[in-house]
Amino acid sequence: MIFDIVHKTHYRYRSTVVQSLHLVHMSPRAMPGQIVRNHSLLVEPAPASRQERIDTFGNVEVVLDIEEPHQELVLLARSTVEKSLPPPVDLTATTPWDALDPCLHEAAQQRDVDILMYRCASRLTTPTLEIADYAAFSFTPMRPVLEGAMDFVMRIYNDFKFDPHATDVSTPVTQVFAMRRGVCQDFAHLALAGLRALRIPSRYVSGYLHTHPPVGRPKLQGADASHAWISVWSPEYGWVGLDPTNGIIVRDEHITVAFGRDYDDVSPISGVLRGGGEHAVSVSVDVNVVAGATAD
Repeated sequence: MIFDIVHKTHYRYRSTVVQSLHLVHMSPRAMPGQIVRNHSLLVEPAPASRQERIDTFGNVEVVLDIEEPHQELVLLARSTVEKSLPPPVDLTATTPWDALDPCLHEAAQQRDVDILMYRCASRLTTPTLEIADYAAFSFTPMRPVLEGAMDFVMRIYNDFKFDPHATDVSTPVTQVFAMRRGVCQDFAHLALAGLRALRIPSRYVSGYLHTHPPVGRPKLQGADASHAWISVWSPEYGWVGLDPTNGIIVRDEHITVAFGRDYDDVSPISGVLRGGGEHAVSVSVDVNVVAGATAD
């Protein structure tokens, strides 16, 4: 399938921002099964300088230096992305989770360093003993790693309630676990905390999800949203995407923007300001299938 994605972020500041510096992750990532046909990023006011580069994790990031005084900032990202179905995965035909160490160490020079890095807890995915115990229930001795990971993801899906009002970007994973509610970012961090407590390589993925309106109702413009899920590594399949918010294996309706250790590595926009004071932000996302288009 081919998707058109429009992602608009609009900041309004109480007082004038004299200067701002921003780091932006809004460029979909070119990767197996995903081709970026077009991408553009419009910024208003126009930055004095704009640098595009590849970050530590292989994501496209843009550095913006805005020197024009402003009380509003608008970023409009437009992308056309072609997605193909990933190959089928037999979750039961993967290495046992507690036998991964030999696979990772026997030929270390052939393994990407980032596989080992994604076994380690990050600032936002540090587990407690309670979270580690909760995850361990899915990983009995010698259970195939992806089978256990999918069982863990399904337990999060069934045990936790999606509630967009329960948390914000600063809510710690311990509070999410205690409340049993949150949003996609929270569920991804919880899954990563549990998996990394067991030293299972897993990473945070940010992007978009093509959603479907209720039967008989039109799709609302701007009603989509940025999405987050995880991917788990096995020697047989490499990285396989799992979505704790929806309890599914990632297929061709998830569009990847970036991946890293947690949200901090891939937030759509972050930065520092001179001035501005309090601010309000509105975000709208549209993900639509290109009519009549077919993948090559």
